[in-house]
Amino acid sequence: MSVQYGNWSFDGQPLGVDHLAKVSALLTPYGPDSNQMYCNSDVSILYRAFFTTKESLRETQPNISASGAIITWDGRLDNRTDLISELRDASSTSCSDVEIVSAAYERWGANCFAKIIGDWALSIWNPIPRTLIMATDPIGTRHLYYSFNSHQVTWCTILDPLVLLASTSFEICEEYIAGYFAHLTAPHITPYVGVYAVSPSSTVLISPRKREIAKYWDFDPNKRIRYTHNAEYEEHFRTVFATAVRRRLRSDRPMLAELSGGMDSVSIVCMADTVIARGEAETNVDTVSFYDDDDPGLDERVYVNKVEEKRGRTGFHIDLGAKRQLGNKEVDSRKPFFTAFESTSLAATPNPNQNSWPEVFEPYARYMKLKGYRVTLSGLGGEDSTGGYVPTPMPELQDLISRAQLRKFARQAGAWGRKIGKHRLVLLLEVLRGFYGQSLTNPWAPKVLCPPPWFRPGFVKSNAAALLWYPSRLKLFGALPSFQNQMQLLNHARRFLAYRSIWPEMLREIRYPYLDRDLLEFACAIPREQMVGVGKRRFLMKRALAGIVPDEILNRKRKASIAKEPEIDISQEWPSSAELGDCFISDLMGVVDADLLSHALQRARSQKELCVESLKRTLILEFLASSPRDERTLEAHGTIRPLLFSHRYSEQPSTQHSVS
Repeated sequence: MSVQYGNWSFDGQPLGVDHLAKVSALLTPYGPDSNQMYCNSDVSILYRAFFTTKESLRETQPNISASGAIITWDGRLDNRTDLISELRDASSTSCSDVEIVSAAYERWGANCFAKIIGDWALSIWNPIPRTLIMATDPIGTRHLYYSFNSHQVTWCTILDPLVLLASTSFEICEEYIAGYFAHLTAPHITPYVGVYAVSPSSTVLISPRKREIAKYWDFDPNKRIRYTHNAEYEEHFRTVFATAVRRRLRSDRPMLAELSGGMDSVSIVCMADTVIARGEAETNVDTVSFYDDDDPGLDERVYVNKVEEKRGRTGFHIDLGAKRQLGNKEVDSRKPFFTAFESTSLAATPNPNQNSWPEVFEPYARYMKLKGYRVTLSGLGGEDSTGGYVPTPMPELQDLISRAQLRKFARQAGAWGRKIGKHRLVLLLEVLRGFYGQSLTNPWAPKVLCPPPWFRPGFVKSNAAALLWYPSRLKLFGALPSFQNQMQLLNHARRFLAYRSIWPEMLREIRYPYLDRDLLEFACAIPREQMVGVGKRRFLMKRALAGIVPDEILNRKRKASIAKEPEIDISQEWPSSAELGDCFISDLMGVVDADLLSHALQRARSQKELCVESLKRTLILEFLASSPRDERTLEAHGTIRPLLFSHRYSEQPSTQHSVS
């Protein structure tokens, strides 16, 4: 995952050498392999590489196309062979990914983006028409941020240069705050008003006078895949899943797969072994697993061992119980809560709070650095794309009702009713209620979504969508309900990826086989009853991977578990109102009621029941809002409180997600 930075001054005033040096210093921890630059009278573009493939070693970036367009590419091109075939003499197998993309842009212009499959973000500055195009892949696996005004546009892979080196201060974005408290934020926003993110599957076209945002590709709700026999669906699934894994095995060194013992991670590892055994990949995959002897819900070693026995080698194991033991021993030596935010630099990019999981991050980072790993495989999105949640008849029955297939509805409703103990008429009422009275259900969302009691009603009302995980209404006409449900899950994954940021202390490229575009298209196009049978989750996946994944994994019951925080006395961590200052910045912003927040802090210090996570996030917001923004203030204050973001899914082991 390389990083790019660019600045285009509309009035022809280039950035100074000192400013570019500061930008380079901020980018250095993220791109240790090269330091390349393009500059002319009004444009400055920096690129720092993090090599993960053999082809990337041959890259020269920014790339100058045949027509003079300046292309900066951060990505992995998965359909290299197909594009080379289409481009013919304009490209070859010896070309790097950016050279192929450059040739594609020369041939098709902005229409090439829909043809590019992989994880990527790019910027293209055209000197003749004087335009800048930025785009990211349809899933949003790579980030690209930008700020724009009448004088200039600045863009970067990370937020730090856009915020820390800006000549102006930024207001905090209310919608981002709301999404932050709901644990996810929309992909197009950042913590700062006036700083934007390029949305997945979208282009941003900027000229000195305007900004245009457009979607270049989307999933087709009318695409259908229908076969006569179940075996044909199984073969098709094996093919697209093997392709999804193979695409992510392109690497110039061994890679690491997170192996939890659940269906998602095990399937990736076993399919990777199958692909490598066929000679379709030139790498090796090692594994990292997590266990906790004190929490049976996190002890997956019996299933991890089955996979390791099948592979004939043992992976790296990390003990999750270390933090609990440490917490019990060091209760009396803890520092006050607010001292956790003291630092000499401001982290502008929202980062998961790795300090909450030292038992994971520290040994994980040490091991990756020791062994030289740069790529990890993640099972994120597996449940979404393979029907891994608790089996529900609603999407299937809603499809049948929306297409007036009443006879089949009666048959399937009867089968589901016998399985879950409901009469078919009851199921019919639930189906109809889903169209007219309820929004699409997101299985990731908490059962109860309540804003903290110290939030101001006006803030809650104006940001209800973000606080409620951006609910969407199920439509009777148009796309099939099951397709609408898949898009809801995909949008959740996009918001999660937008929330996840690069951590230079654990620099790596994370690849997500279950978020492969072709695999997701397949999942959206097949009948729902293939994906989820009557009372059978992962109905197709388990049939298709028989003989590839150990039977013990295929036949195990679903189990969901979230790692627990150590149960220790936190009363002395919480700051008092006096320690925080005379007034709350978040109160002045109209987010919280200062009196109610002070009361919550008093209850926390008295060890009374309250919303602990929400209170921590509110204090983090206080430190974010009160942190100086410009360099002069940085020099005056000396010590800056960093922006620390934590998320119960972010950068945590795959055991955090439900396992099969």
